[in-house]
Amino acid sequence: MTAGVATARSGRRAGPNGFARLVHAEWTKFRTVRGWVIGTVVAALLPVLVAVLTGVGSDQRGSQTVPVGPGGEPVTDSFYFVHRPLTGDGGITVSVSALSSGIPSGPADLEPGTVPWAKAGLVIRQSTRQGSPYAAVMVTGGHGVRMQHDYVDDTAGPPGPASAATVRRLRLDRSGDAITGYASADGTHWTKVGTVHMSGLGPTVQGGLFVASPPAVDGRGTRGSVSTAVFGDLRVRGNWAGGDWAGTQVGPESPTFAGYPRNTSGSFTGSAGRLTVTGAGDMAPAVRETLPTGGTLGDLLTGTFAALIVVVVIGALFIATEYRENLIRVTLAAAPARSRVLLAKAAVLGGVTFVAGLAGAAVAVPLGERLARSHGVYVFPVTTSAELRVEFGVAALLATASVLALAVGTLFRHSAGAVTTVTVAVVLPYLLIANPFMPASVANWLARVTPVAAFAVQQTLVRYHQVTSNYTPYDGYYPLAPWAGLAVLAGYTVASLAAAALLLRRRDA
Repeated sequence: MTAGVATARSGRRAGPNGFARLVHAEWTKFRTVRGWVIGTVVAALLPVLVAVLTGVGSDQRGSQTVPVGPGGEPVTDSFYFVHRPLTGDGGITVSVSALSSGIPSGPADLEPGTVPWAKAGLVIRQSTRQGSPYAAVMVTGGHGVRMQHDYVDDTAGPPGPASAATVRRLRLDRSGDAITGYASADGTHWTKVGTVHMSGLGPTVQGGLFVASPPAVDGRGTRGSVSTAVFGDLRVRGNWAGGDWAGTQVGPESPTFAGYPRNTSGSFTGSAGRLTVTGAGDMAPAVRETLPTGGTLGDLLTGTFAALIVVVVIGALFIATEYRENLIRVTLAAAPARSRVLLAKAAVLGGVTFVAGLAGAAVAVPLGERLARSHGVYVFPVTTSAELRVEFGVAALLATASVLALAVGTLFRHSAGAVTTVTVAVVLPYLLIANPFMPASVANWLARVTPVAAFAVQQTLVRYHQVTSNYTPYDGYYPLAPWAGLAVLAGYTVASLAAAALLLRRRDA
């Protein structure tokens, strides 16, 4: 990468067509240095190579099947359900006088704890199959009354917990494809929480009581939990099947990160007009912590990090080589408009790197996905537009980083200092946020204010306020939106280019 640089002289000052001539001259320099061309090809191939290795490196065949919700998204669907069939329109009403949670402290021991999204209430589902469409109204451990449906949608109702002193009454009505949830403090005055329209329920549905208890996140990490609710005043209207209420554990007895401790399972008992129901798990969208063996496009594109180092070196050498071989004076003499020379270099370097990065990502993503799925690895699904955004985003990340290295190389006038500076600014924060033991607050801060924020362009996972989890860059959740993260890197690059252009005009005469 350090071979001599071809130069192109021109006695004319850059005019309307002068910038195009400068770009052509810089392109000639770039393509005539074999090391730079080879390095660019290597940068394009690295994401592909790493995606292939990632796709075939983990064999998850035979692992648990991931339930899929009505929208095609992966879901967590495991809870205890006390139910009966309902044909046609109807409704169900119940009171909730207690909701308590326990967090395992040992193989078979529970200690009292607070689980903000523990849930107890009423649900109408298409069936007991995991991933079935549903609508539910519930009390929660710390977020008041909520109405949720189809895993991803959540509507807030009246605040406050359920207890013997503050009994919460819930009602869920079905009318055709419309399901409406209500809440009341006295059983007389009802507040409508929400109405949802659900197609495909069919004439007969499963309805009744449920308890779910998602993982608790505290100072000791993420631990499964079990919750118990006390229901009373159970009333139904409509064509409900006769007979006793049936208790069913929907999903596995020990769902990942939300299982029952040893010798414990979901249950319900009835006494003196009350039902006591115990359950674990959740009805919610799946997050990375729920599916620890699941993969994302960001995982498949880990090779972007290696490609980044390559383009940083090329970007620094693209200008530092001219200083080392004392050719910068020739370049500036041929084109006195010095800032235009820098912009022409940036245009050529950024353009070449963008094309190479796009080619690599466009091959790495579908190839890596295919190989991963063929080996049983679950890859979080994304839309076509999101996949294209990731591919173009990776290309833009590499191109912007290469231009940043060019600007820093202009400031330092030698490659070693430029490569070291950009590496510290980009690579070091990346290594820090890739450390699973890094505190979430520090990792999120680094992913906001340092150039590593640009890796948010690879993000495809969604944060859900109704799911407690570790939303950190290590887990694939960046604090900034994809293009906002790239804008942070672009800001550093623009500032560095402006400083480089200013120094270029004042020195190197």
